[in-house]
Amino acid sequence: MGPIVPPDHPGDAAAAAMGWSMRVMVLGAGGFIGRQIVAELVSGGHRVVGVARSTGGLAEAMPGAAFLALDLASALDPAGWRGRLAGIDVVVNAAGLLRGRQMEAVHVAMPRALAAAAAEAGVRRIVLISAISARPDVDTDYAATKLAGERVLASSAVGWTILRPSLVYGDGSYGGTSLMRGLAGLPMFVPLPGEGDFAFSPIHVRDLARTVRHVCEDDGFAGRTLEPVGPHTLSLKDLLARYRAWLGFGQARFVPVPMTVMRWMGRLGDLAGDGPVSTNALVQMVAGNGGDGAAFARAVGFEPRRLDEALRDRPAEVQDRWHARLYFLAPALKAVLVMMWLVSAWLGLAHGAALTAELVESLGLPAGLADPLRIGSSLLDVAVAAVLVLNRSAARVAVLQAVVVVGYTLVLGFGLPRLLVDPLGPLLKNLPVLLAIAVLGVIGARR
Repeated sequence: MGPIVPPDHPGDAAAAAMGWSMRVMVLGAGGFIGRQIVAELVSGGHRVVGVARSTGGLAEAMPGAAFLALDLASALDPAGWRGRLAGIDVVVNAAGLLRGRQMEAVHVAMPRALAAAAAEAGVRRIVLISAISARPDVDTDYAATKLAGERVLASSAVGWTILRPSLVYGDGSYGGTSLMRGLAGLPMFVPLPGEGDFAFSPIHVRDLARTVRHVCEDDGFAGRTLEPVGPHTLSLKDLLARYRAWLGFGQARFVPVPMTVMRWMGRLGDLAGDGPVSTNALVQMVAGNGGDGAAFARAVGFEPRRLDEALRDRPAEVQDRWHARLYFLAPALKAVLVMMWLVSAWLGLAHGAALTAELVESLGLPAGLADPLRIGSSLLDVAVAAVLVLNRSAARVAVLQAVVVVGYTLVLGFGLPRLLVDPLGPLLKNLPVLLAIAVLGVIGARR
């Protein structure tokens, strides 16, 4: 099959008539990059099967594709892949984790099982989205597992192409670009990690998706590793200044933050599980993410857009400013709610005996239930705080918190109605608490 790189995107019928309609499976189809790859392939006339851990709403959002719900961290048996790969021409693996215990499974073990099954099923090629910082000299488990995944694929019996993009940006954002928008959106001053001289060659997510389509359509890319990068290499300081100007927040006034402080922030983010900064993100950032834009443009036959042009052509909207300003407020709100539940638990254990006894008496319950009720409610508060810290589903945790708060309010309001008119508003304050819980349930979602 020779190079097929059409200048424009025809419809399904035209694509089929020209002989380059394929059936493509996209892993990580619900992610920032995966969604764009699905859209690009569908608009190019290909039949797409998107794979994501949760497919709720994806079929409605992208009606041109079919979707399969699958936890890739558990898809480690080649036998489980064989039936799913029947009739698939190309697999695009855009799945990845920046941190977490499942990184080895998603980056190495799952691709090994996938490659073995793909070779048996007659899949023509697997296209892997790796990272430009997946190098032996970058000391993170992310880089190590990404590199190991590349080696697994390259040594397999199936055809392969590896793409190592630099920083990927777009109309939306995720990961590093979300962090940059958040830093650029802080009031008054923009924190600048170190000297801010870390290099990036940012590529627009739609140009990366276009690259994936070209690579899928052209078997001449088989057995090759490419670095999708934009035409300009910029420092982190340059990127932050451009994003702040684009957001409409004026000229950036930078405040250098020593890398020692940034590393401590990264460790705190690691402990939180989903903090805005992590150790891996910091190490990947300083590792160097610059590339040769001219060489990449020659390889794929088109030049990706420049960041300045992309920002100029898509002015920031109010939603972009909301996101930038809320980026650090979301983890701050989460921390405050965790603290509220823990303090509530401590207050119940240390100072709640009298109020609990009064409540039990007013409800006509046996006096012996007072201590179990007080201790049990405090343990429930601790459990809610733990779920809030550990659970990654902001919406589900918001429902849990709301149910507990409403339950407490109803029981206390019925048993001790005087609290409803207390001047200090111990129950009335639950209204803004519920609102804060609802807000975090919305803005706490990363996808």
